[in-house]
Amino acid sequence: MKDKITKVTKVLKSTSATATETKKIVFRCQADQNSQVFVAGTFNEWNPKKHKLKYNDGIFTGSVSVPKGRHEYKFVVNDTWCLDPDCTEWTPNGLGSLNSVVVIN
Repeated sequence: MKDKITKVTKVLKSTSATATETKKIVFRCQADQNSQVFVAGTFNEWNPKKHKLKYNDGIFTGSVSVPKGRHEYKFVVNDTWCLDPDCTEWTPNGLGSLNSVVVIN
């Protein structure tokens, strides 16, 4: 049986750009402690195992360098692709579901 996801959020951690015009984004996802949680999106070629989030005090978090621009993403919790319910923008993905959207200026 798949673990229940209770809450998923993301926040901007830093507003400073690097030489390659990226910003650090902290992705946050609340899931059962024994879960495996990743973030995948246009910023990592949708690789569902590249950016693993670490569990600490009830929340999975991970910092990812994301290039400036508009990016679509999803959380992958125990091999299940999940939207970010706290995201303010979603877009159809051509697969019959939605992707969360983050814009990095």
